[in-house]
Amino acid sequence: VAHAVAFSNGTAALHAACWAAGLGPGDEAITTPLTFAATANAVVYQGARPVFADVDTASLNVDPDAIKRAATARTRALLPVDFAGLPCDYERLVPLAREHGWVVIADAAHSFGGSYRGRSVGALADMTTLSFHPAKLITTGEGGAVLTDRADFADRLQTMRHHGILYAEAARPWRHDIPELGQNYRLTDFQSALGLSQVAKLDRFWARRDRLAGRYRDRLSGSPFVELPALPRELRHGWHLFVVMLRLERLGADRDTIVEALRAENIGATVHYPLVYRHTFYRERFGDSAGLCPAAETVEARLVTLPLFPAMTEGDQDDVLHALDKVFAHYAR
Repeated sequence: VAHAVAFSNGTAALHAACWAAGLGPGDEAITTPLTFAATANAVVYQGARPVFADVDTASLNVDPDAIKRAATARTRALLPVDFAGLPCDYERLVPLAREHGWVVIADAAHSFGGSYRGRSVGALADMTTLSFHPAKLITTGEGGAVLTDRADFADRLQTMRHHGILYAEAARPWRHDIPELGQNYRLTDFQSALGLSQVAKLDRFWARRDRLAGRYRDRLSGSPFVELPALPRELRHGWHLFVVMLRLERLGADRDTIVEALRAENIGATVHYPLVYRHTFYRERFGDSAGLCPAAETVEARLVTLPLFPAMTEGDQDDVLHALDKVFAHYAR
């Protein structure tokens, strides 16, 4: 990738990418509801409207066919999210965007370290945003970046993170102008130094996550109580999260009860994510969208995230699997 522009956090990177793409009032950008709200929030920050397209129930990523149904004459951008770390179907998404003149901003906060059919995450879209939050593959404490091969976007991204300032004369930096309002989204030198040290560990961290994810999949693939998301061989998963979908028809409890039971066993199970359009802000700003994305709503009600981190030992993971067996045995129909 030709350009990498660092930011103070992943949300700032998303906001800057939407700014660089020229999103504004009256525009729409299509994204998935199954993501952390920052993806859609970045669109709202620009005065544009996020439009939610349903997910594919196998990959849990946004469905290209649903994007076609969600598109309007006001659509200006597409923000696919590589949910949990699995790259989206970019061979379908990018040509669709090109056909309509949309900018593709890939949210790869989960998939850094992954690849799509031999092409690294970061080289698949017009702009790709990363997060260096402490829970991500590598961290700067808080931080983010936008990757792009387009020099025009890189220039705008660097301008946006520094208040929108343009310098007319390099020899006279006090002579500058602000033609567009930017933000103070710069990453500090201290955080940058930490990030450089983390980059050297990226492959090791990914390999450890991949090994642990493989153990989970080996142990859970035959379980009558969970379904695993698809894992195509030609894709390299980033393994930010390890998620399973409960087979609720075989359990005498709902998803939240199962998560609570796991937490009672001292297992840090959780849920990623409440659907964005169900948040109070989105309901009040854009209206009640219940039923808008039926596949996402069905999937979200079944999702559970299991612990996964590089320092996790096989013994730790065995504790998780033992707790799952115990909880499933208790609630089995």
